[in-house]
Amino acid sequence: MANTSTTPPVRQHWAHQLLDWVDARFPLTPLWESQWGKYIAPKNMNFWYIFGSLSALVLALQIVTGIFLTMNYKPDALLAFASVEYIMREVPWGWLIRYMHSTGASAFFIVVYLHMFRGLLYGSYRKPRELTWIFGCLIFLSLMAEAFFGYQLPWGQMSFWGAQVIVNLFAAIPVIGPDLAIWIRGDYVIGDATLNRFFAFHVIAIPLVLIGLVVAHLMALHETGSNNPDGIEIKKQPKDPHTGLPLDGIYAHPYYSVKDVFGVAVFLLVFSIIMFFAPEMGGYFLEYNNFIPADPLKTPPHIAPVWYFTPYYSIQRATTTDLLYVLAAGVVVLVAFYWREIPRGLWRKLTLAVAAVLLVGFYFIEAKVWGVVLMGASVLFFFLMPWLDRAPVKSIRYKGPLYKTALAIFVVAFLVLGWLGTEAPTPAYTRLAQVGTLLYFGFFILMPWYSKADSHKPVPSRVTK
Repeated sequence: MANTSTTPPVRQHWAHQLLDWVDARFPLTPLWESQWGKYIAPKNMNFWYIFGSLSALVLALQIVTGIFLTMNYKPDALLAFASVEYIMREVPWGWLIRYMHSTGASAFFIVVYLHMFRGLLYGSYRKPRELTWIFGCLIFLSLMAEAFFGYQLPWGQMSFWGAQVIVNLFAAIPVIGPDLAIWIRGDYVIGDATLNRFFAFHVIAIPLVLIGLVVAHLMALHETGSNNPDGIEIKKQPKDPHTGLPLDGIYAHPYYSVKDVFGVAVFLLVFSIIMFFAPEMGGYFLEYNNFIPADPLKTPPHIAPVWYFTPYYSIQRATTTDLLYVLAAGVVVLVAFYWREIPRGLWRKLTLAVAAVLLVGFYFIEAKVWGVVLMGASVLFFFLMPWLDRAPVKSIRYKGPLYKTALAIFVVAFLVLGWLGTEAPTPAYTRLAQVGTLLYFGFFILMPWYSKADSHKPVPSRVTK
């Protein structure tokens, strides 16, 4: 007699059933696998690659805490400061949310600066990742705008007078400056209209731009693949016959998921220590003058931005007539130095025209305006990195002493400018800031020369540890 019994079907767990139901209507699993679960990454990425994930974590933290803060904040020049005090003293756990947000702002810049520094170390801006780098620079610009607008919202003394200083910088622009300053303020003076529009930019406009740029940054990154400390393109390697992956590639999950979780744990430990025991960080994260209500009739003795803006503020403040003379001489020297490398014809004529405009501008336009220009240029130069670096290798591991020395000088100059921006100006500090400014811009302007003239080591065919 034939056996008619059949094996009962295996019953799926309810979670798998739910996931199958969602996948039939929304590509959740394919999205996870393409963006992380089955994303192929180089197997030698070190701790420097943690800071990208930490940036995403801090962005999420800032959005969530910001939402809760807006529930009790009043964007009104008469009530803003009092509403922040109400959050700190009366709202249950309001002090915690506020300190998470304020500490998160500084943490955001720390991890982003380290993330950018990793790009300078390993050439993450080089082909084929130019667009990924440009999106990253746009994120950095948006983050600066977001931080500036958010810094005004407590409406303390430094908020008010910081806005006064920055808006006055735009007012110094020839022809359009005065009208531009009125448009930014929304009034003839810093006041309620200014605070309202800064609140709108901080809460709605800039976050939307920031999230869009982060998505574009990740899409571009996943199209080209991640860089690695050796600068080797693993996508060009032959496939492993057993796994189907490049010889030096591994899945991001679970290998880098574990690494990122460890990095997040360390970060949250340090973040919590600062938040609970030193949220002001000696006045660098939260300035003492900002615990005083804004008073248009009482100017603080020393106005300075938060620490993450101070390098650029130092550059602006160091731009005096003396520095313009040095810059004019520098333009002449640079044109003569690069003249043989400039293609004949249109490019040489364009170079001479730009140099002539700069020389005339240095003479006729006041130093304050050039300070604004240099402050903006100090950030915009990062966009040009993919085309300034002409070294035949990407990673600092295989670059020679010229690039390593230039990068070290750049980092020191950046840190010194940051420190000088927190100090009251003196003649000695101004002179030191001018030297730092020249070294800062020299890193970018001279890069086509020293990156090409530098020696380099041969790059191995396989990644190393």
